[in-house]
Amino acid sequence: MLARNMVFENRQEAGKRLGSELLKYRGENPYVLAMPRGGVPIGFEVAEILQAPLDVLVVRKIGLSGNREFGIGAIAEGGVKVLDQTTLEVLGIDEEEIKDTIQLEEEELKRRVETYRDGRPLPDLKDRTAVLVDDGMATGITAKAAIEAVKKLHPQKIVLASPVCALDTAESLKRLVDKVVCLATPYDFSAVGLWYKDFTQISDEEVVKLLKKAQGT
Repeated sequence: MLARNMVFENRQEAGKRLGSELLKYRGENPYVLAMPRGGVPIGFEVAEILQAPLDVLVVRKIGLSGNREFGIGAIAEGGVKVLDQTTLEVLGIDEEEIKDTIQLEEEELKRRVETYRDGRPLPDLKDRTAVLVDDGMATGITAKAAIEAVKKLHPQKIVLASPVCALDTAESLKRLVDKVVCLATPYDFSAVGLWYKDFTQISDEEVVKLLKKAQGT
C-alpha cells in the first residue's frame, strides 16, 4: 500500500518498514544492492529481513557546476553514464561543457568503490532477484544509472525499492524494472531529507562497518 504522507524517524526505521513490504521476495534468492551512502543503512535492514546478502552499487550524480544538487546526469559502476538530454538541451549545455565535472565524479566513484568493496567484484546476480535500494528518490536520475549497472549483472528480476519517492519519478521508473516499491509517494516531494526526522549524513566509515556486519566479518 502506498502512503501519500509519511515521515520516517530515521533510515533504520525506514529500512525496517521497507523490508517488511519486500518480504514476498525472500523466497526469490534476493541480493540487496544499496546505493551509498544513504541507501546503505536502509539496505542493511532490508537484507536482514530478507535474509539476503548485502553489497553496494556505487552511483554518483552529475550536477551543474555552481549547483551540484541539480542533477543533469549520473554515472555508475561498470562504465554506466546517463545524461538528462532534455534538461541539457533546455539549458543549452553540451557534454563537452561538463566533461570536467564527469571526470571528478568518476574519480570519486572509483574512490568509493575501493573504499567500500575492498577489492570484491560486483556480485553474480544470475538467477537472483536484485533488490536495489536507496533512502529516497527525487528526480530518479541516479536510480536510472544504477538500474543500467544492475542490468549488466543479468539478474532474473530487478526490484527498485525506497522509503520515499516523488510520485512522477516512481511512475517513470516502473518501465525500467520489474517492480518499484515505495512506501510514500508524495506529490509535493521537495527533498528526500524532509521525509526523515533524523537525516544525518552517513560517513564512509559507517558504510564499511555496516557492510562488514552484514557479511559477518
